[in-house]
Amino acid sequence: MTEQYVVGLHEVDETRIATVGGKGANLGGLVRIEGVRVPDGFCVTTDAFRRVMAQVPSIDELLDRLSHVTPDDREAVRTLSARIRQAIEAAPVPGDLAAAVTGALARLGEQAACAVRSSATAEDLPTASFAGQQDTYLNVVGPTAILGHVSRCWASLFTERAVTYRQRNGIDHRAVQMAVVVQRMVLPQAAGILFTADPVTGNRKVATVDAGFGLGEALVSGLVNPDVFTVRNDEVVARAIAAKQRAVHALPNGGVQEVAIDAQRQEQPALTDDQVLRLVRLGRRIEAHFGRPQDIEWCLVDDDFVIVQSRPITTLFPVPESGDQENHVYISVGHGQMMTDAMRPLGLSMWQLTAMVPMHEAGGRLWVDATRRLASPASRAALLDVMGRSDPLTRDALETVLDHDGFVPSLPDPAPGGRPAGGAPAPIATDPAIVTDLVERSRASIAALERDIRTKTGPALFDFLLEVAFEEHKRVLGDPLNLQAIMAGMEATWWLNDKLQEWLGEKNAADTLTLSAPGNITSEMGLELLDVADVIRAHPQVVAFLQGVEDDGFLDELAKLPGGSEARDALEAYLARYGMRCVGEIDITRPRWRERPGTLVPVILDNVRNFEPGAAERRFEQGRQKARQKEQEVLSRLRALPDGEQKADETKRMIDRVRTFIGYREYPKYGIVSRYFLYKQALVAQAERLVRAGVLAEQEDAFYLTFQEFHEVVRSNQVDDRLIEQRKDAFRSYRALTPPRVLTSDGEALTGAYRRDDVPAGALTGLPVSAGTVEGRARVILDLAKADLEAGDILVTTFTDPSWSPLFVAVAGLVTEVGGLMTHGAVIAREYGLPAVVGVEQATRLIRDGQRIRVHGSDGYVEILS
Repeated sequence: MTEQYVVGLHEVDETRIATVGGKGANLGGLVRIEGVRVPDGFCVTTDAFRRVMAQVPSIDELLDRLSHVTPDDREAVRTLSARIRQAIEAAPVPGDLAAAVTGALARLGEQAACAVRSSATAEDLPTASFAGQQDTYLNVVGPTAILGHVSRCWASLFTERAVTYRQRNGIDHRAVQMAVVVQRMVLPQAAGILFTADPVTGNRKVATVDAGFGLGEALVSGLVNPDVFTVRNDEVVARAIAAKQRAVHALPNGGVQEVAIDAQRQEQPALTDDQVLRLVRLGRRIEAHFGRPQDIEWCLVDDDFVIVQSRPITTLFPVPESGDQENHVYISVGHGQMMTDAMRPLGLSMWQLTAMVPMHEAGGRLWVDATRRLASPASRAALLDVMGRSDPLTRDALETVLDHDGFVPSLPDPAPGGRPAGGAPAPIATDPAIVTDLVERSRASIAALERDIRTKTGPALFDFLLEVAFEEHKRVLGDPLNLQAIMAGMEATWWLNDKLQEWLGEKNAADTLTLSAPGNITSEMGLELLDVADVIRAHPQVVAFLQGVEDDGFLDELAKLPGGSEARDALEAYLARYGMRCVGEIDITRPRWRERPGTLVPVILDNVRNFEPGAAERRFEQGRQKARQKEQEVLSRLRALPDGEQKADETKRMIDRVRTFIGYREYPKYGIVSRYFLYKQALVAQAERLVRAGVLAEQEDAFYLTFQEFHEVVRSNQVDDRLIEQRKDAFRSYRALTPPRVLTSDGEALTGAYRRDDVPAGALTGLPVSAGTVEGRARVILDLAKADLEAGDILVTTFTDPSWSPLFVAVAGLVTEVGGLMTHGAVIAREYGLPAVVGVEQATRLIRDGQRIRVHGSDGYVEILS
């Protein structure tokens, strides 16, 4: 194929990223939109970049060295990237390439002033903007100067910030190519940026315009504050006019300079309202062409708009597709499930197929449409009450949406007779046999699944899962007795907290009354790992061996050591009961402990170091005694009150009820994850068969297909490789997004606020979920496999699903960014008696690893002490 060094903007479109980079491709797309003016110009292609790079001395050696540098080694990044830039800028531009550029320039006018702008193949993309990573040069005049600035644009692929950005995002330096856009310079009266969606709230129906005098460089560089206009429904609904003391103007012979603005003009708006509305209408046309909200750079020239750049706004959280034009309010599933990370398509579709309510996908996360429940007064009150008790931030976010006049439709309450949606199921007797029976039913059902799934393969496996296994999965979860048992424990907890605060002035009394409640599978999981540590602690050579473990094949090696067989048996027994668990376990594609037992090794070693033998039994018994003493104290104090005997009797019944049922709260999730591991093993076997048949490149490619797509690939033995690559790109982009608690169909993303005035200045506000106050060293841990804890440490992390419970036995307190009163981390913190505050926004950023902090688990805030 003949190399092409220069192409006109009118010759390219969004499909030509590999040739002209993201910026060039988007400009080519803009040229094709009727009514959109784009400065005339051309692109120096990635073929030209590769040609020049091939003759840069020692470039391969420099790139090899750069690839082995970590982004945190800033000195090495700075030194190597500077050497690469110098080498590229010093490389002569081959004659035929220079001739192609000067020929294209002659068509613009050889002495025309131009903007010379980098256009990398990994910028201005739907999944990654890379905004500001490479360089732009304005008002460059003459062929020699323009060729020199083209070289500088090529070199800017290796600015320190661009190199670090790629390293942090896992992008190979050699995989990115650089094109250069050369356009006729625009000399505007005003310039700025248009966002076709509100970049702060995410609202797709709100546009914002930033505007200043002269070239847009003054705004981009932060030289001046812009005028800001907010537009909704073709109306300017807000404006903030800044005092604009400086502007950037082009010089006649090339280059730009700052100039002072006349005093009488400084506070004049850079645009009229009419111009703002025309600009937004133009932006909506551009947005429609590209199919997503845009960040658009514009210039005003003689009362007409010229567009010099458009890129996707990649920070917006995607909106679930509803298939209609109605308003919708979505609640995050991940915040309730304590797993706010992005999920792969197979994980999303499996959860959707086994969930009890319809779920919508957006941004690699799942959402429940709450619009109808918010629309009628009774179901709205029930939903807000449940949310207020479990996660006040979600309640606040919902109330914010309800305050938007007319956004949520008003529907009448359902006719009397039926239980309102979201109301509590009918109560059941306080009988431990109910829990025993439910657990036995669940075990029998899982044993039947394990037996039957072994006989299924190929398309028949998918039919079995869809028609039999998933239906049984939902039947067990939806069993009225299951729901009654879960609600009985939760409602008894709420009753105790409400009544004992009212009668005795005691906050969160249930936290102590639920210590060491029987039958909690998740707290047992943490205590049983202490028992595993007891076995291993007795064998010093096993401990030494585990300290050097770096992969997951270590179990077989263990048996060769003195005491190794006993240690392996203890670990195998633990994995037999809990090996289906892992961090983010609602995503079936996540590696389970059975698949990666090495994940548990750091936690076991912490337990060996931090505890004495027999710690699990002692800990459980201490909790039981504390709960019993608390019960006696509370009942004694109640009897001294008016109507005291009656209050004490009621309270005793509720204490018995909470201790009967609160442990079962964790069992249904254990059952779900046990089933998931069986589903996963069967599906992975199909993926491995497809790899052997050459249909899939690797087993994990199956995780980027939905369940239905995977079924079709198994049936047809054919797969769309491009679809898998697109899904991988999308997943990478979703991982960088933080999901809000509530999302509307307009794209408004709401995280909620506590609105409290009882928290000391400077403290971090959260939700109190486990009583007590503790002070200690903060350990900010984002990966369970990198835990390194000392006695008295306080665990700070984003979220804790059940797989984090083994860490809870080793810490003195807990702080998380996500969570509610009845989420798993809160329940286990109470079981273990750990002061805990959850729902602390940005805790892992605001608290540094190693700082001393004080956790106020009764009052719901965290103080940073050092």
